[in-house]
Order: sequence, then C-alpha cells, then structure tokens
Amino acid sequence: SFLCVYRTLSQHLNDLKKENFSLKLRIYFLEERIQQKYENNSDDVYRTNIELKVEVESLKQQLLDKALTTAENLTNHNEAELQRRCEERQREIDHMQQVLQTKIQLLQEEAQLARSEAERMASLAESCSQHPSVTMETVTKEMSVAKSPQPPSLLNDMNRDRDR
Repeated sequence: SFLCVYRTLSQHLNDLKKENFSLKLRIYFLEERIQQKYENNSDDVYRTNIELKVEVESLKQQLLDKALTTAENLTNHNEAELQRRCEERQREIDHMQQVLQTKIQLLQEEAQLARSEAERMASLAESCSQHPSVTMETVTKEMSVAKSPQPPSLLNDMNRDRDR
C-alpha cells in the first residue's frame, strides 16, 4: 500500500511540476501585459500578487517532496520491522522444535527402558515357572538387582520448560 501511495504522490508531483511550468509562463505573459497597461503604482501591487502566487506554488511543491520522502522512510522502516519480527518468530519456532525433539528422545529412551524391564521380568517369570525350585527370596533378590534408577520424568521436564 505504501508503494501505491508512493506512485500516487510521484504522479501528483509530476502533474504539479507541469502545472507550475505553465503557471510560470502565464505569469511571464501577465507581467508583460501588466507592464504595458499600467506604468504607475498599481504595477507594484500586481507584481507582489504574482510573486506571492509563485511562492505558494513553490511551497506546495516543497511540501509534496517532503511527503514523498516521509512515505519512503515509513515504507523502509515498516519493512525492516516486519523482517525483524519474522526473524524473532523463526527463532522461537526453532527453539520449540529443539525442546520437542529433546522430549521425544527422552520418551523413546524411557519406553526402551520400560520394554527392557518388561522383557527381563517376563524372562524371570518364565524361569520361575520352568524351575519350581527357585524360591521367592531368589526372585525378590533378582528383581531388586534388575531395578535401575528411573530416568527423569518427562512430566517434570515439561513443567520446567513451561515455567521458563
């Protein structure tokens, strides 16, 4: 939309430049005519009036130039701000992806440990059924040796990430 405003202002500026040139020509011819018609004090009043009109047109052109420059600066500033916000959002997305990948890896490791423990218990139960001479005390001892410290819970990790 700023580009559209820029083009519109540029076109308007060109139109004003053309109008300004034609007004200058008109002023020139009017001054000639006035000089021929009035050679007295009223000549100064008309001349001043014409000069004021020329100055008004010049000021209009200066204001348009300033508006054009301001529009260009706003466009550049808005594009830079948009780029900065996009980069910031991308960094946040990358961070969240890393956190999620770490959590997935922890879940996979916990699942693997649980499967290993289940296989070990199944193996132990099978050996008990095949060898009835194995006492309950031996089974309990095996189970306590087989137990390993549990990995940190994923729930604790998720809560810790959320609190950051």
